Amino acid sequence: MQSIKEMPVTLSRLFETVQHTKKMEKGSFLFQEGMPANELYIVKSGILHVSKIIPDGRELTLRMCSSGDFVGELHLFSPQPKYLLSGRIIESGEAAVIKREFLEEKLSQNLPLSFEFIQWMSLQYRKTQTKFRDLVLHGKKGALYSTLIRISNSFGVKTNKGILIELPLTNQELANFCGTSREVVNRLLADLRKTGVISINKGTITIHDMDYLKNEIDCEDCPEDICRVD
Repeated sequence: MQSIKEMPVTLSRLFETVQHTKKMEKGSFLFQEGMPANELYIVKSGILHVSKIIPDGRELTLRMCSSGDFVGELHLFSPQPKYLLSGRIIESGEAAVIKREFLEEKLSQNLPLSFEFIQWMSLQYRKTQTKFRDLVLHGKKGALYSTLIRISNSFGVKTNKGILIELPLTNQELANFCGTSREVVNRLLADLRKTGVISINKGTITIHDMDYLKNEIDCEDCPEDICRVD
């Protein structure tokens, strides 16, 4: 989701009113599928993946959240909601905690705030819809290409050689975003390196030809606030 600084002003101020903080330890879970969804979180430091994990160990990563991101289930005003996804911590840090009941109470009492929240939620659903569109319509190759574009919008920096994705990612982590295997991602990345579309240095990817990636997936040039992984 958007970082707090990108949210409407009133909503961001509300999310900054937190009850307490929670340590995030690398390799653990901030929340897991099936647990009661009584808390929502703002990442203050560290990184976590929000994913769907199935019993055989396969994982589909839907978001990569870092400082300022709001995470957790958003099934507000529903009885006994449970987390549908898991938040796995890949870099230790800290998260601020907001009680679901507190957020529901504030939204119930403040109509302008509720309107802002509905607008913000609509944007989040549009992000999710476009991710699944790319996964379903463009196959394994298209899924990887669109993932690289999204990650570059979230974590990329323009350089004289192209767009540098500052966050190092393993091929398995990229595969989890694409819903495919590491072997498939290995092969696709190797093809992109051979043609000079990307280069990889110590796990850090630089995209030299963004237009190639966009043309291959018939990119619709969605606004960058939608075409992201956070």
